[in-house]
Amino acid sequence: MKQSQRLTPMIVGLVTLTPALAAAQHAAEEPTGPLVVNGGLAIWTLVVFGLLLLVLRRFAWPVVLGAVQEREARLERQIAETERNRAESARLLEEHKKLVAEARSSAAGIIAEARAAGDRERALAVEKTRTEQSELLERARREIQAERERAVVELRRDAVDLSLAAAGKLVGARLDSDTDRKLVTEYLSSLEGAH
Repeated sequence: MKQSQRLTPMIVGLVTLTPALAAAQHAAEEPTGPLVVNGGLAIWTLVVFGLLLLVLRRFAWPVVLGAVQEREARLERQIAETERNRAESARLLEEHKKLVAEARSSAAGIIAEARAAGDRERALAVEKTRTEQSELLERARREIQAERERAVVELRRDAVDLSLAAAGKLVGARLDSDTDRKLVTEYLSSLEGAH
């Protein structure tokens, strides 16, 4: 690289001076003009061009070719890297889509499970309420039946007492013994059985 930098001014000087020298030497001998062909000048131009071509081939082309090859290799590496990144991005996108699908599926499962659990809880609550309601109703019926039986017993006792008092007034004596009570109670029970 350093040699080519030192040779470049020399080559440029040689290229520019050679045709000028040749033109000055032949200017005195031949007529000049834009359409006049000077054979010596053409030969010197070809010689200078050949020398320039050899110098460039020896010093500049390897540097230029190396730079071009380096750039080509760098571009190929960048293309390969881009291709790897694209493949990785595609893989990550597919993985992301799969994870999203799994999350949606999982969420749908959780929602379905929560609905099923809610339905079970509601059914259990309804069943518990029905059971409690039937127990309350049954207890109320038993209490009503017990109250009714107590009221009937109370009414019988009152009826027996009234009957004994009425019979005692009719007979004129006081009927108060346990035997008399038993007799009236059996009579009232027989009346109930007849109805």
